[in-house]
Amino acid sequence: MDLSSFLKTYSEQIGGQYTEYNSSQSIIIVPVSGGRFQTIVVTVKKNDLYNRKLINLLSKICQIKPEVDLRMLLEQTAFFNYCRFTISENYLQIEAVTTYENASEDQLKEMIQEVANLADQFEMKVTGADIH
Repeated sequence: MDLSSFLKTYSEQIGGQYTEYNSSQSIIIVPVSGGRFQTIVVTVKKNDLYNRKLINLLSKICQIKPEVDLRMLLEQTAFFNYCRFTISENYLQIEAVTTYENASEDQLKEMIQEVANLADQFEMKVTGADIH
């Protein structure tokens, strides 16, 4: 599968935007409910531990603050299909990861939608505002 071509076509189908930075990193802006949008960073990188290429879909939610209920977030991940919460550089993020070789277009569509929708929902739930 040509990931760049797929992401460009899919972003057009859903009324989003696609920007490619280089062969391993791009951004897709995905429309979500309420006329809002979520930005997803798409990265292709090699996992040295397992010697395979991975596709990582990542969206920032908010900066981590002491009042963020991390236990609640961890408990919520049991209900997700593809996603998990991560913390990087003091930001709460949501990400989904799959192997490049086994990724299908249908699976990537589901993953993109889950990342965008969950980022939007938890952004509102944690901060009460539309941030990204």
